[in-house]
Amino acid sequence: MKINEIFYSIQGEGKLAGLPSAFIRTTGCNLRCTWCDSPDTSWRPQGEAMEIEEILDRLAEYPTAYAVLTGGEPMIAPQVEALTHRLKDAGYHITIETAATHWKDVSCDLASISPKLAHSTPWNRDDARFADAHEESRLNLPVIRRFMTLPDYQIKFVVDSPADLAEIDLILARLEPCDPSNVLLMPQGVTQDELAARAAWIAPICKQRAFRFCPRLHIALYGHTPAT
Repeated sequence: MKINEIFYSIQGEGKLAGLPSAFIRTTGCNLRCTWCDSPDTSWRPQGEAMEIEEILDRLAEYPTAYAVLTGGEPMIAPQVEALTHRLKDAGYHITIETAATHWKDVSCDLASISPKLAHSTPWNRDDARFADAHEESRLNLPVIRRFMTLPDYQIKFVVDSPADLAEIDLILARLEPCDPSNVLLMPQGVTQDELAARAAWIAPICKQRAFRFCPRLHIALYGHTPAT
C-alpha cells in the first residue's frame, strides 16, 4: 500500500486527545476538500509503496500501543483490511480517521468519522473541476451508520461558520439515535488565530447541545507541520 508518512506524536483530536500514538498516513483520497490540511495525500498525492511487514516494523520502534490510521482516506487504501487485522493481532488499539464514504471489513476500536459538510466542496478551487465529484461523494449515511456499530465511534464535524449548524442538525437527525457526547465540533483552521476565533463561538454551542468541543492539540504543540 502507498504510505505518505509514519510518525509518532500526540493525538491532537477527539476522545483520545493527548495520548502518544503511532500514526500511519495513507496517501490517496476520493474527496477534495477545499481546506484540506494534508494536500500531499489528496490534491497532490505523494508517498511510497510499503509492505505490511515494513509498516509493522516501523511502528514497533515507538513506545505505544495506540495506532491511528489516517489519510487521505485510509478506507480506499489497498490492503487496509489486512493491515488493521495485523495491527489488532499485534495488540494495538486502532483508531481509523475516515470521511466514512467507503466501507471495508476492518478491525477498529475507535471510528473517528468526519462527514464533510457543504463548505468543504471546492467550487472556487482548480476551476471547480473536482467540485461535482466531491459533492456527490462527501456524504454516505449508510456507511456512517455502519461505522457507528463498531465498538466506539466519534462523529467529528469540521465547523467553518455558524451556518454549518443547520446542516449538522440535518445529518444528525438522519443518524438517530446518536449520543451527543459522541458528536465533536472542531474549528476549521491550521493556525492558532484561526482556531481561537472559531472556538469563541463553537464552544458555547457545544455547551448548549451537550456536544464535545474538539481542539487541535497538535497545532498548539507543534504548529501546522508534517509528522505531527
